Amino acid sequence: MRIGIDFDNTIACYDGVFHAAALERGLIPPHLGRDKNSVRDHLNGSGRKDDFTELQGYVYGARMELVSPYPGFAEFVAAARKANHELFIVSHKTRHPMLGPKHDMHAAARGFLAARDLVGDGASQIDPAKVFFELTKEEKVARAAALQCEVFVDDLPEILAMPGFPDGMRRILFDPENQFAGKQASGVHRSSSWTGIWADITADIARG
Repeated sequence: MRIGIDFDNTIACYDGVFHAAALERGLIPPHLGRDKNSVRDHLNGSGRKDDFTELQGYVYGARMELVSPYPGFAEFVAAARKANHELFIVSHKTRHPMLGPKHDMHAAARGFLAARDLVGDGASQIDPAKVFFELTKEEKVARAAALQCEVFVDDLPEILAMPGFPDGMRRILFDPENQFAGKQASGVHRSSSWTGIWADITADIARG
């Protein structure tokens, strides 16, 4: 089976990272909530939207060492590779931030994957040649179609609802915070963990 996987907020977990980076740069008070949305809402609400935009570029380009994979993802990769599934990372992000220093965010993401031993030529790793960072959502969907993905995992419902994915592809919404319980589009399967995603995929295969 050919399985496509998004990167940001699907593999890479930013819990607490934006808070730590914003504190480091003196942008927020320490008592603010640790989630990304609290940081964004604080800066946007105080007329500092550009500060948040630049903060995103800083985190995605220069501070990926603060980021961890979601729990269970490495185990998912190992199990899927052992079962001879083909894994692809297909994400979309600009190469450089819109504001601030011109970090190469594609290179930073690839560095994160390598540093966490998620990519390589090992039996439980993803082939680096199967990692794709596209510049737009449309190019991301086109890449998934070109790769003939039979499953695609993403944290954004609007991505999974876009036209252009291969016919019959199983769409899985990764929702670790259960934000979209009962709200996902028809035909989209929702899971809150990588353990659950692997269980769903193996159950589908067993049903034939």
